[in-house]
Order: sequence, then C-alpha cells, then structure tokens
Amino acid sequence: MNAGAVRRVTAAVIASVATPVARGLLDHQPPGGQARWTRLNHAGEPVSMLAGPAVAAGLLASTVVAPSPRVAAALAVAVTSGAGFGVVDDLFEDTSSRDKGLRGHLRALAHGRVSTGGLKVLGIGAGGLLAAALAPPRAGEGPRRGWSGVADVVASGAVIAATANLVNLFDLRPGRAWKVVALAAAPLAVAGGAGAPAAAALLGAGWSAAEADLGEVDMLGDGGANALGAALGTAVVLGAPRGVRLAWLAGVVALTVASERVSFGGVIERTPVLRELDAWGRRPVSPSGAGRR
Repeated sequence: MNAGAVRRVTAAVIASVATPVARGLLDHQPPGGQARWTRLNHAGEPVSMLAGPAVAAGLLASTVVAPSPRVAAALAVAVTSGAGFGVVDDLFEDTSSRDKGLRGHLRALAHGRVSTGGLKVLGIGAGGLLAAALAPPRAGEGPRRGWSGVADVVASGAVIAATANLVNLFDLRPGRAWKVVALAAAPLAVAGGAGAPAAAALLGAGWSAAEADLGEVDMLGDGGANALGAALGTAVVLGAPRGVRLAWLAGVVALTVASERVSFGGVIERTPVLRELDAWGRRPVSPSGAGRR
C-alpha cells in the first residue's frame, strides 16, 4: 500500500472513530441541554441534532493526516464555517419567518433583513472563499496570479459554499444527505490526490453517523449537512482539475436553482432505483408519519 492509500485509510479511520466519540461526549453534556438540540423529524418523532457537530468533529480530526498544512487549513475552515453557521441556524432560526430557501434568504438580505439563514449564506460563503484561498493550487496548474488567480479562488470558493448548501437540501429524510455525499466522495477518494483524504474522511464520518441517522435517533441538521457539503466541495477543489471544478459548480448551481421549483423528494419517489437507494437501511414509514424532516 503506497503512502497516499495509507493516508486515505487513516483519514477514514480517524473520522469514523472521532465522530462517535464526539457524539458520546456531546450527549453526556450537551451545550444548553438536550432539549435545545431536539427536533421533530419527518415522522413527528423527537430526534437529536447533536450528530451535526459530532460529524464536524470527526472531519476536523482527520485533518491531522492531511497532505500539507494548507490542505488541513482549507478543510478545517470549510468544515468549521459550514458546521458553525449551520448550527446557528439550527438553534436560533426564526420559524415564523417566510424567508425560506436560498432565494428567500438572498431576498431578505437584499432588503436589509439578516436572518439566521441569511447569516449562514454569508458565513459559509466567506468560509468557502477563505478555504479556497488557503487551498494549494492543484499540481500542474501553477501559482495563482493576477485576475485569473482571483477568479480561480472565487470559483473554488463558490464550489465549496454551493456544495454545502446543496447537501443541506437533501437532508429531508433519514440517511439521504450522507448517501448523496458518499456517492460523490467515493470516486474522489479512489482517484487519489490532495482531496482524497478529505473524501475518505467523509466516508468514515458518514458511515459512523449512519446507524443513528437511519434509525431516526439523530439527524444531521444544518450543522452536519453543511459541514459534510463544505468538506465535499473542498475535496473537489483540492483534487479535481479546473475544468471539472467549473463543471461541478455549474451542476450544483443548476440543481440548487431547480430545487426552488422541483421537489427532490418527489423525483426520488418517482424513480425506482433512486427510491430503493434512498430507502435502504431506513425504518419503514408508519402510516401516521406524515410530517417532513
């Protein structure tokens, strides 16, 4: 096994161990008490959002085996901003506000209203830009210089922030968000490169959190889903060539725009393969469970 493969396996193991350890510590002494972190899921049952910061802790722990300090810093900034601003939205969201979704948050910001959702958009966007600036240029692309370098950082920052937002849009049913992340992260982990350890860590952290998520004991919440998405976007920025990064950004933006009009859940339910994958490992839905997560 070469050094790159060892690094990937180690990152996955660290994340898979650190995530449940962090979850246990948080459960023992949750900030603000258990009730603050409890929400009703899609079936109207109480679940804990402590999985979100636990997953973020697992991803952060994996940075000790990053290929370089800049790679570690980029991943740490992305995950911290995604988890931090996501948790703020989880805990302090004004549920009476009608400014929902990315379009609603942007509209509120344009009118001078800063909701927790709007703060999350700004915070994760800024975190994405900083992470992109910290990330070393991909091998073969040369140093970033002039306006082209600025444009590259802005595009890469958008990849991180937009991916964080997109993954959060999938966190409407148990296990759905981490399954989407796993499908995207697996090829990045196998391909190698600077982003591969981050992708492998995503698989480890997600797998550790999966049982409680699918069992409807925990839910990722914005904190966990945004952290996973930000880490996935960072793995793309670190490991994919410029053309792939731009194509990824275009695809993520297109899906985000489509989500304002099309229900991802409806598409999944109408597509047999997606429906089966989405339901894999999840408890059967009871007739009374008519809510949405």
